[in-house]
Amino acid sequence: MSHVGVPRGTVRKRRSLALLTTGVLTIPVLAGCSSGGEETARGVPQDIAPAARETVADGSTATWAVDALPATFNAFQADADSATTRITGALLPTLFPMDRTGQPKLNPDYLESAKVIEREPRQVVLYKLNQQAVWSDGREIGAPDFVAQWRALRGKDSAFWTARNSGYERIEKIERGADDLQVRVTFSKPYADWRSLFSPLYPKEITGSPDAFNDGARTTLKTTAGPFVLKGMSKSEGTVTLARNPRWWGDKAKLDTLVFRAVAAKDRTQALSDGTVDIADIDAATADRITLARRDRGSNGQPLNHGPGSEITPAQALRSWAQAHGSDEDAAEIAQAAREKNRKAVVAYATEQKALRDFAVRKSLEPAYTQLALNGESGPLADDRVRRAVARALDRQELAQTVLGPLGLPAKPLGSHLALAGQPGYKDGSGALGEQNTKEAQALLADAGWTRGGAAEPPKDTKAGSEAEKKGGKDDEAEAEKKTAGEAEEDKDAKSEKTEKSEKDGKKAEEDSTEDSADSAAERKKADRDSEDSAASRDEGLYIVGDDNKPGAPAPATVGSASAVHVLAPARTAAAQGTVLLRQAGVLGEGGAVAATDKQPGGAAGAYAPVGTAAPVPAAAKGQLGKDGKTLTLRFVLPSGPGSQSLRSVGDKIAAMLEKIGVGTEITKVPDESYFKDHIASGAYDLALYSWPATAYPATDGRPIYAKPEPATDGSLLVEQNYTRVGTDHIDQLFDKAAGELDEKAARELMKQADARIWAAAGSIPLFQRPQLVAVDKKLANVGAFGFAAPRYQDIGFKTRQAAGSPADRKK
Repeated sequence: MSHVGVPRGTVRKRRSLALLTTGVLTIPVLAGCSSGGEETARGVPQDIAPAARETVADGSTATWAVDALPATFNAFQADADSATTRITGALLPTLFPMDRTGQPKLNPDYLESAKVIEREPRQVVLYKLNQQAVWSDGREIGAPDFVAQWRALRGKDSAFWTARNSGYERIEKIERGADDLQVRVTFSKPYADWRSLFSPLYPKEITGSPDAFNDGARTTLKTTAGPFVLKGMSKSEGTVTLARNPRWWGDKAKLDTLVFRAVAAKDRTQALSDGTVDIADIDAATADRITLARRDRGSNGQPLNHGPGSEITPAQALRSWAQAHGSDEDAAEIAQAAREKNRKAVVAYATEQKALRDFAVRKSLEPAYTQLALNGESGPLADDRVRRAVARALDRQELAQTVLGPLGLPAKPLGSHLALAGQPGYKDGSGALGEQNTKEAQALLADAGWTRGGAAEPPKDTKAGSEAEKKGGKDDEAEAEKKTAGEAEEDKDAKSEKTEKSEKDGKKAEEDSTEDSADSAAERKKADRDSEDSAASRDEGLYIVGDDNKPGAPAPATVGSASAVHVLAPARTAAAQGTVLLRQAGVLGEGGAVAATDKQPGGAAGAYAPVGTAAPVPAAAKGQLGKDGKTLTLRFVLPSGPGSQSLRSVGDKIAAMLEKIGVGTEITKVPDESYFKDHIASGAYDLALYSWPATAYPATDGRPIYAKPEPATDGSLLVEQNYTRVGTDHIDQLFDKAAGELDEKAARELMKQADARIWAAAGSIPLFQRPQLVAVDKKLANVGAFGFAAPRYQDIGFKTRQAAGSPADRKK
């Protein structure tokens, strides 16, 4: 299914096309900081219904859902995506696929051996190829294919439109060994991740010229070397069809054909119940439906207690029947139409549920992790103290439990940026930052100058005698006179004085709003002054709830609590979103009516609210921090699509956690398709949630994600994949040393040191490993939630014989 927030091309393509501030960190002995040990880390096993090949039938077709048809079959181009990776895995050689533990493992279908045979004066790797390995046209796989791919990807010829050259630029030469089955690769400087190279391996016909490389593999692959060959792609049907490779020398593919069908995430449940697909990544909601369908198998035709109509009580059903058969013809017609609509929905749902019984949910942890990214390029998060405060306010265990707990998966926070639990070298390095601690987070913010009254303070650079200072002086005098007159008189004259006080600054208004409010009229007056105060409030897009004079607005609520006071609310944030966050923080009760703004006619949702609508209380009342007249409010960007509900739930919890330390958030929900490109990659955010895939080669794949951004000639930053814009020279040096360290243990130790430094910089906060849920026809074997491991496509098949051609139509 679609994974919003994962950069495109998440296997080993240079992820900077996929898909910061520096300073001395006062963290002692980072390399030794840890919250756990490598020995205790265990991964979650894969769930693929394993079966011996002899128990799997030969023949038939299986259909696998992908997000979209691949834009290209060239995995080294910038627009390669997850479909490219999935399909080319069945067609082309992968010399060192990842195994169940996330380690690269030699593939005997293509290699007899591969090892470093010389270290001085140059590193030399000798590949001994499987003598049976041939391309689909009958030509042997050999040194010419390695040479052509090296020349295309080494970065010296800009005519090749390639997305990465990591490692290839270190190769000095490639030559034939003692015979045609040996390939000698000599490196100009040591390269620890040499196993990452030449996977997938393309035939020289594709990589031998820029034209063939750029265009020859975008829509077809005429020559392949996997258990399947490319039979065809149909854009009209949204399918890519693979057929068994007659020249394949390894274990014969069990399936006759393997079809990849483009199915959007929102359409997966329908596609499964229709029999259109046999295998599909799914979300938690679809997984729940499959679980319920299998549970209801023995219901003996009884009505389902879930789905459409299940929430209707007997009293509601009786009332609906009475209306449908009543004397009021108009009301009866409406009721009858509603009953018929509900009846059809119930029938359709029951039919789908019956079909979903034929599926099982395979679940594991995906080889990818979700992080909270903190953009350190500018604004409050440019200060590493603020970033560390945000990080230390997070209860990562609670966030992991929110996503993984309901699925029955281990809900443990991830402790590393560079390895996942179960991989060699994994060690919890979060101790370099520190555990969750509200008081210490608040202390960090105070040290950075963010205080409770800071939002009402004038900027420190305000000159004596300036207009702002004079205005503030007048406000102080007027306020003093007002207090001596007594608040009882103010209550009578509140409306007439509102205009006279419209020029007052935010400091007095916020101070007044926090005072004990026995007199609600005086409080409304102070809040009214708030609406017209300093430019800081206007810059934040604030408006007064109840002063919009919207037609049809209900009368003000007459509640004596603070929630009924006229207060400021962010105009750019939908009011319904604000209500969720405030309820979680305990500011609003269940009676809060902010969500009603969505029902107001005219204007964008969240831009207006009727008089009396409960809304966020003033910053001072909530305890929100400020500095130099500005509140500490961070832009939090989240995807809005139906498949991103878990991310939004996590985002809401993070916002509530930050509010406890006085940090405000302005949540913006954007379309999934623009989330990464227009916001994350462009840096238009303060906080964001997105994911990175696991890798067996952290020194190579991790460096561009955490490298210190470099200034460009136009004044911008060259960030590669470091979309947090946070990095240090020391981190870069550790990556560089690890990439050239041929001793695996020493290289892992360098990566642990780098991970500790990344934690301390607090630009990226790993939260949890992502769940992997896959719906699979229960008769299929050796396919499902693979975890770290690459699929063995030749082993996938049905345990019992299916009619050749297409999957059974379950509706029939």
